[in-house]
Amino acid sequence: MSKIFNCLGDATFCPGGSIYPNPKESSLFLSLGHDVDFYFPPCKRSRIGAPFLFRGEIFEQQQPASIEVLPDECLFEVFRRLPGGEDRSICASVSKRWLMLLTSIRNDEKCAKKATQPISSEPEEPLLCDKKGEVVGLSGDNNKDKEREGDGYLSRCLEGKKATDVRLASIAVGTGHRGGLGKLSIQGSHSIRGVTTLGFRAIGRCCPSLRVLSLWDVSSVGDEGLYEIANGCPLLEKLDLSKCPAISDNGLIAIAKKCPNLASLTIESCSNIGYKSLQAIGSFCHNLTSVSIKNCPLVGDQGISSLLSSTSCSLTNLKLQGLSISDVSLAVIGHYGKELTELVLIGLENVKERGFWVMGKGQGLQKLRSFTVTSCQGVTDLSLEAVGKGCPNLKHLCLRKCSSVSDIGLVSFSNSAVSLESLQLEECHTITGYGLSHVLFSSGRKLKALSLAKCLGFKDLVFGFPSVVCCTSLRSLSVCNCPGFGNFSMNMLGKLCPHLQHLELNGLHGLTDEALLPLIENSVAGLLEVNLGNCVNLTDKVITVLAKLHGVTLEQLNLDGCKKVTDASLVAIADNCLFLRELDASNCEITDSGIAALASALQLNLQILSLSGCSSISDMSLAYLMELGRTLLGLNIQQCNAISSRMVDFLVERLWRCDILS
Repeated sequence: MSKIFNCLGDATFCPGGSIYPNPKESSLFLSLGHDVDFYFPPCKRSRIGAPFLFRGEIFEQQQPASIEVLPDECLFEVFRRLPGGEDRSICASVSKRWLMLLTSIRNDEKCAKKATQPISSEPEEPLLCDKKGEVVGLSGDNNKDKEREGDGYLSRCLEGKKATDVRLASIAVGTGHRGGLGKLSIQGSHSIRGVTTLGFRAIGRCCPSLRVLSLWDVSSVGDEGLYEIANGCPLLEKLDLSKCPAISDNGLIAIAKKCPNLASLTIESCSNIGYKSLQAIGSFCHNLTSVSIKNCPLVGDQGISSLLSSTSCSLTNLKLQGLSISDVSLAVIGHYGKELTELVLIGLENVKERGFWVMGKGQGLQKLRSFTVTSCQGVTDLSLEAVGKGCPNLKHLCLRKCSSVSDIGLVSFSNSAVSLESLQLEECHTITGYGLSHVLFSSGRKLKALSLAKCLGFKDLVFGFPSVVCCTSLRSLSVCNCPGFGNFSMNMLGKLCPHLQHLELNGLHGLTDEALLPLIENSVAGLLEVNLGNCVNLTDKVITVLAKLHGVTLEQLNLDGCKKVTDASLVAIADNCLFLRELDASNCEITDSGIAALASALQLNLQILSLSGCSSISDMSLAYLMELGRTLLGLNIQQCNAISSRMVDFLVERLWRCDILS
């Protein structure tokens, strides 16, 4: 027996001494019996729950076998050889450690699973197998052996407390085999476990198909996060940063250099972004077409000039709001903005009249089609005329809170802007009916939309219209909350605009039936949408005429706040309106009889019905509302105090296709 084990016997195995240098160490375990020389009885009976290993000179208890004992390097090699995205998602759900390891694997580090090859004298291309072990193709065929991770069709949004690194990592792993992440929006962040660079590293490494990234009020993400996006998402096309104080020029410069497809950039309230990043954006992003910058204190004339004067600049949309720029920036826009089609300027306090005048004289805005100015005191009669002459293709002009523009400037502009199709004036108190009449005269053949809101300069006085004027092209007219706009003004507009299709008259308390009837009767094109909200002096007379003359074309009708409108108007609507889809009769004198009239109209297919504040409607309208519910998609019965909660519950249960507000 000793030969078998290559020993000489007991003396060799245990030559007269204990196997422990310290004899008391044996007391940690059970007594070893008579096969050893020394025996020390244990102080306490030992319990054995696992096998023992002999290491060096002591015994150690062996831990249960588990994959968790493998170091991260080994798990990394295992995970990168997983055959499919579904398997990676399953492994990611095991633990946070596995999830983070999976997000550290880049797409170019993933290995395809190879099938076992038979021994052959001639070399063959290795075969690839799917996760079931079936051969799917040759490794040399790049179109078949690589797993298609998607082209970025999925959108994900994290808000508030849900915005954490773990959720970002889960999105990064889970979207890869389901179409690829194309749009990611983060609004806010968890106060303790907020989004950090770690989460963006996961997105950068696992989501190369990302095209749209929006960060709103994410203070915990800095330049390092954008570095990860820039390195891993070269297809990025749209970047929206709002209230991200930790992001500076360095992060945007990385995006500019690594994401050449960037086409849209929005920066709002980012206090550390200045001219250097805008200079890099202009130099490297040749596909950039849209830029919006708002409330960024470090962005000045140098940044705007660097962006627009770049040789690769092809901007079509530009919005500047609340910036500390001067006349220099507008001069640069007027000279280099040759591709601009839409320009929005808001709250530029340091820009004076000279800036707008030079911009118009620059002759660089030949393609400009839409121009919006809000709260800019530099817009005056002189500068507005220069803009009209320098923008021959301008079709839309919107002026808000421009108190320095008067009738003279508006008339001069309308004479110069020969292509004007849409004019919107809001809180321009120095413009009166005189300027409006000349706009209709000079642009009568091209003007399609006219909107007036909160303009206090209009007075219901007899002002001089040109002797021969008819705005045959006007299709949309909107007059809201202009208290001086009364019967005479509306009477004249009704005679001058016979082809109206969209009419909005809101908050005109001085408007009566006699003023509105000429407009309704002279409209030959057929009204499609009519909004008469809060015109408190209108009665059933004008609504009945409207329904009879335009019932075959009318699709939307808003009578909210017309307190003199009763059931008679609903009867006329039920009898004459064939294609009405939306009706708002809120806060009108409507009763159950009016609802019954609507329900009896077989040709009526209402989709939206609002009866909010109609206190005379009661439970007796239940059957009528059920009949209307055949086609209704939305029903508003808020503040209808005569309707019981039991009836509301019944409607909610039966009209399951309809959204009910109660």
